[in-house]
Amino acid sequence: MSWWILIAAGVVEVAWALSIKPTDGFTRLWPTVLSIALMALAAFLLSLAIRDLPTGTAYAVFTGIGAIGAVTLSALLNRDPLTAGRVAAIALICCGVVLARLTTPAE
Repeated sequence: MSWWILIAAGVVEVAWALSIKPTDGFTRLWPTVLSIALMALAAFLLSLAIRDLPTGTAYAVFTGIGAIGAVTLSALLNRDPLTAGRVAAIALICCGVVLARLTTPAE
């Protein structure tokens, strides 16, 4: 169950990362409120996952999901450039997340 919670935390982190730009430097109230709420929810879910998972592994997977999701969605939604180097970096992060999952002892 902890892995599912960790995945949910990573997905919320992606939403949080994408919610920062509309705050316009945290000068717009409702986008800022949403951004802070998403940040708090991501941290809360991560804290639940860390109860049963090694902290380092959980945090690495959490940030990996966030990085992969933020780059991918920013490319799709904001037309951020996807260069060969960025795609290679995302592929390496994906491999790292999978390896971390496969080498973590069972709960």
